[in-house]
Amino acid sequence: MSSGPIWHPITARDNPQLQRLRKLAQDATAYRKMGGVWLEGDHLARAALQRGLRPALALITDAAAQQEALRALADQAGKVLVVSPALFNTVSGLESPAQIAFDLPLPTSLRIDPHADSVVLDRLQDAGNVGTILRSAAALGFRQVLALKGTAALWSPKVLRAGMGAHFGLRLIEGLSVGDLEALQVPMLATSSHTDAWLHEVALPSPCAWVMGHEGQGVDPALMARCALRIGIPQPGGEESLNVASAASICLYESARRRLT
Repeated sequence: MSSGPIWHPITARDNPQLQRLRKLAQDATAYRKMGGVWLEGDHLARAALQRGLRPALALITDAAAQQEALRALADQAGKVLVVSPALFNTVSGLESPAQIAFDLPLPTSLRIDPHADSVVLDRLQDAGNVGTILRSAAALGFRQVLALKGTAALWSPKVLRAGMGAHFGLRLIEGLSVGDLEALQVPMLATSSHTDAWLHEVALPSPCAWVMGHEGQGVDPALMARCALRIGIPQPGGEESLNVASAASICLYESARRRLT
């Protein structure tokens, strides 16, 4: 223990450090002002460590601290707070809270890489959809995700949980305007039901940027006008439209598949 962080037992609900963590865990956009990201659960904690990120602080229950693996995980933080399960539950935003969490410094803001394979998120509202798209992007080699203003907060606890660690392998930039996308020097592609260019038939440029639009309104017309291609996904089953996260996975997979053939 001499070379690791000092462990601090906390018993008061109104402890200032717990108040900070409570805000990070329960307010989707608190990270923007507070400069920290709430990672709850050992899976997200390990994913961050595997990418070389070091948490400023770990919060762990006294019960979890008796487990060697979780104790070793907490020791990777600069500081460790130990609380009862009941007190941990007052911080967590989950119905079934985990036993360990990290307060990770918010990754540094990045500039758009003009030549990177990218995904553009246009005002997506659902945190689950956003996290799922991040996970697909990371798996299929699209390392840059550009979120326009109005998109669910990329580092919010809900998006982080849905992303399952994908965040730490991606270049994430949020709060952008349509005009900011002029920095991209790869063609933008969008899905649309008003086109005769089908995904399985059209030539796909590589690298490229796939644009995924609002769940109800689709891609903003001004952004759609900037896209080099409008591409349809065949739906022989006859449904009106696909969930945006499903559509993104199909499009990103098709781009990745073409590169392998």
